[in-house]
Amino acid sequence: MADKKKIDFDFAAHEAPLFKAWNEGGYFQRTPGFGKHQNDCYTVVIPPPNITGMLHMGHALDDTIQDACIRRARMQGYQTRWVLGTDHAGIATQTKVDKKLAEEGISRLEIGREKFIEACYDWRAHYGTTIVEQIKGMGCSCDYSDEHFTLDPDYIDAVRRLFVEWYHDDLIYRGKRIVNWCPHCTTAIADDEAEYVDEPGHLWHLRYPLVEPIDGLDYIIVATTRPETMLGDTGVAVSPKDPDKQKFVGAKVKLPIVDREIPIFSDYYVDADFGSGFVKVTPAHDPNDWAMGERHDLPKINIFDETAHVVEGYGEFSGMSRDEAREAVVAWFEEHGLLDHVEDHDHSVMTCYRCHTKLEPWLSEQWFVSVDRLKGPAAKAVESGEITFHPARWSQVYLDWLENLKDWCISRQLWWGHRIPMFYCDECGWEDASVEDIHTCPKCGAAVRQDEDVLDTWFSSQLWPFATMGWTREGTQASELQKAYPTQVLATARDIMGLWVARMVMASEYCMGTIPFENVIIYPTVMGSDGKPMSKSRGNGVDPLKLMEDYGADGMRFGLLMQVTGAQDLKFNESKLENSRNFSNKIRNAARFVMMNLEGFEPGEPEVSTPADRWIFSRLARLVARVDESFDAYEFSDVTRELYAFFWNEFCDWYIEFSKSRLSGSDAADRLACQRNLVFVLDTALRLLHPIMPFITEEIFQDLPVEGEDPYLIACAWPEAESLAKYRDEQAERAMIMVCDVVSAVRATRSRYGISPKQALSVTVKVEAASDAALLSEQEQLICGMGNIESLQVGCDAEKPAESSVTLGTGLEVYTVLSGHVDFEAERARLEKQRASLAKDIEKFGRKLSNPGFLAKAAPEVIEKDRAKHADLSDQLKRVESQIAELN
Repeated sequence: MADKKKIDFDFAAHEAPLFKAWNEGGYFQRTPGFGKHQNDCYTVVIPPPNITGMLHMGHALDDTIQDACIRRARMQGYQTRWVLGTDHAGIATQTKVDKKLAEEGISRLEIGREKFIEACYDWRAHYGTTIVEQIKGMGCSCDYSDEHFTLDPDYIDAVRRLFVEWYHDDLIYRGKRIVNWCPHCTTAIADDEAEYVDEPGHLWHLRYPLVEPIDGLDYIIVATTRPETMLGDTGVAVSPKDPDKQKFVGAKVKLPIVDREIPIFSDYYVDADFGSGFVKVTPAHDPNDWAMGERHDLPKINIFDETAHVVEGYGEFSGMSRDEAREAVVAWFEEHGLLDHVEDHDHSVMTCYRCHTKLEPWLSEQWFVSVDRLKGPAAKAVESGEITFHPARWSQVYLDWLENLKDWCISRQLWWGHRIPMFYCDECGWEDASVEDIHTCPKCGAAVRQDEDVLDTWFSSQLWPFATMGWTREGTQASELQKAYPTQVLATARDIMGLWVARMVMASEYCMGTIPFENVIIYPTVMGSDGKPMSKSRGNGVDPLKLMEDYGADGMRFGLLMQVTGAQDLKFNESKLENSRNFSNKIRNAARFVMMNLEGFEPGEPEVSTPADRWIFSRLARLVARVDESFDAYEFSDVTRELYAFFWNEFCDWYIEFSKSRLSGSDAADRLACQRNLVFVLDTALRLLHPIMPFITEEIFQDLPVEGEDPYLIACAWPEAESLAKYRDEQAERAMIMVCDVVSAVRATRSRYGISPKQALSVTVKVEAASDAALLSEQEQLICGMGNIESLQVGCDAEKPAESSVTLGTGLEVYTVLSGHVDFEAERARLEKQRASLAKDIEKFGRKLSNPGFLAKAAPEVIEKDRAKHADLSDQLKRVESQIAELN
């Protein structure tokens, strides 16, 4: 939970005016570039959120990644544009509007298709912009002046054009095949959209009588998890690897209840070890059975209607739901002595991703895309390296998905969406696809009708990268497409890699003759702090809007990217956001210190003269290079770690400390040089931080006395590693690392033993090399001043003085003399007492954490808290024992 004591800063009040200034200033639109990239475009298309959506943690992470990329590219001088838009979300929106109408006592069937679509557009106008406003709150620099929607007129034209081209190129066909059907939504669902749920079930062993006895057997036993579908059985299969079953091949059984004679055949799909070894085959209600039915020319009998009720012709079973039919069929078999036995059997069932109803494999007439000709170019684009996945392992997942891809069912039995542009004449049988509406038959002049179904939402969204840049238009839009395509980066979740990413590649290769994007970032799925998927029912969800209230948009963005690694899932850790908020405060305080010490400041080039200057500028040069490398590799946690470490540890904790004596000194020239260096380092650090923390960096930049290339940091130049390379100084870095180690060791010793900072200490430092001794000796005045050291000895052969502490540094040992400053007997007694207390507490927590009863009943967060406390106490004990050993 957020630390409420520290939430006294109104982030929105500071952030909103800056966002307004950027947006109204045209910084989010495609603007002229500058520098070496001034003629290059850098374009990103946002994965269009559903108009039904609210900002969730996946959106927050995805949008932060995209904004970081686009802001950096803008500062690098590219002509940047982040294309914004939303998706009409066919099933989701229709479900929402259906629910709203039902609350008003209205049915869409009552008002008709046209009125219902009007209601959908009204709903979109009222609710559909919610997530866009929330994206703005994050500071995302999308081009809000040109927002797109997948049911805009231009987009509709593009979708119809693609359908017509694929239809005339024999890539789209209509056929009667088995699909995943939602009886509640009464529409087909794509294979990839089905959600699998594990549930306890049964394996019913049913007796099917043989038409003619075989070796004295009157029946065979089939095992099934769905006894109700036996009404549609048209065959029984056995494995050719099962020698005991081969004598049955070619025989027939009489299907109970319906008295249908069906054949027994052999097929390699059958697992001889599953159930009884006899598998009932229902081609109209199981995709694997469908495939066997195709191979063995079996009839395909659909026993359910569109709501999954048994159709007419099955006597007492007609009109029953699936569940009712199951109970009735099992009861019938038991009553007639044909139920052999029942086993418990857990299995996985497919459910609708929207309403969570169990899907029904169902034979129906649908429209399909023939994917075989499209798969090859889409695979080659990744295999050749034209498209690169980050992390790289996802490329194989993409290729595996393509290899196993079957023809794609693109028709949906909905009203909201892109209506299929197929037109039919019932008089003469003419039919064709058309981009324009057709009202009369071109063959006989009779009135024509349009197909009632709409297209799968993924069919329309596959055009997103090029349809949003004027694919169907002439003039300005077309020229932009020619210049800005392909786009540079797509950031998305792994679960739509096949549904969307692969299909965009297939569509782009066909329509544009090239790839849609050069890089695909697959970001990790954000899980709850308990490691489980976020959900309301679990109570482990996190609202990014609330996080922005508590930590600011910058704090949330930086804290999220700190957690992004190459792992598949991200276990959300809110403490990272607290660290980010504290980091924001550190940035603000450091900037305040610099501003307060700029009296007499005059802009000018930095003057790198002192060892501390050479060190910080060398570290800055390395930082820019490392941040560039990490950004280019899309290693965002590395970017945040490098920036955090430099700004907090090196700039704030040390360089500002080194600068204080110079700023308060009497040498005006040295003071000015120090001011210029502070401003330069701060300015460079703000530029590096800006893509991830845009608000605080812009706010500080507005007050910083720098001659920027633009009034706003958002359009100022990104630091160039090449121009800073001249500041690289290995010796200065080594010298200051040792200085920091020595001063830190002395300060830690003071803290450990309660020695006042006013008491001067004697210190000896043992180094490994003579060169280190020389470097460190040169900084004696600086070390003694910062550590209040009265005597400093440095050497390769330095020996540990009597009664001194030992602290290890990077290639050195620091001995701080304690005699005269510490009462050793009293200190030993205090430490022994502390050791006994810690040991007692550790034992108490150890007993508690090893108690099975406590572990079984306590809440996970309580157990985790106690484990953390136990670990902390153990660490404290180790430190105390180390001090006792040191005193002895």
